Amino acid sequence: MSRTKPRTGPDQLVAILAHEAVDAVLDVGANAGQYGLMLRQAGYAGPILSFEPLPGPHAALDAAAARDPAWRVAPPMALGDLTGEVVIERSAESDMSSILTQSPLLQALSPSSAVIERLPVPCARLDELSDLVDPAWRRLHLKIDVQGFEPQVLEGARGLWPRLATIQLELALRPVYAGELDWRVMVDRLAELGFGPALVLPGYFERKLARMLQLDMVFARTATGSG
Repeated sequence: MSRTKPRTGPDQLVAILAHEAVDAVLDVGANAGQYGLMLRQAGYAGPILSFEPLPGPHAALDAAAARDPAWRVAPPMALGDLTGEVVIERSAESDMSSILTQSPLLQALSPSSAVIERLPVPCARLDELSDLVDPAWRRLHLKIDVQGFEPQVLEGARGLWPRLATIQLELALRPVYAGELDWRVMVDRLAELGFGPALVLPGYFERKLARMLQLDMVFARTATGSG
């Protein structure tokens, strides 16, 4: 019996979302909308709620989602474990911007990612955004790509943990931001929450070192977890 198998990373990701009966995607660190567009191209048709704090990428994100009634964009804000204001180091390459400080390694390897300004932006906990996260969404896919600030965003989603079916994190094989956690620490933390690896997607490969420095890992529930 022949079967059609998902062949690419995006196809495999969307197959996981379907298998886990995900009914909405929370896209944290959306930049200009690349992730949402990728999901649509791979066949995911459900609701997307995207978050992006920087004005330029947020405008591009708005434009990407404008003709898609199932894709909403939150007002410009960062997400973390506290409500208030944070300062983002805006990089010349916007997808390398971070609340964390660039390490000397990143500065040496990628001069094109130099910080061009430090921008204060509002910050919120994801689990406090009751006016944005639809209560009808019972099985969520939480994607976080925020250049090392993933643990804080995950902690700020604590109130939503019971509703998370899958989680996608950008993980550091070699940390390139000050305070960024090693990938093994994050995998262990997800295991404590009852999530195990379901898919690995290639990320930032640094040709100067001939090493992959970052990758994306998708986690799905394996047990109840300690919380």
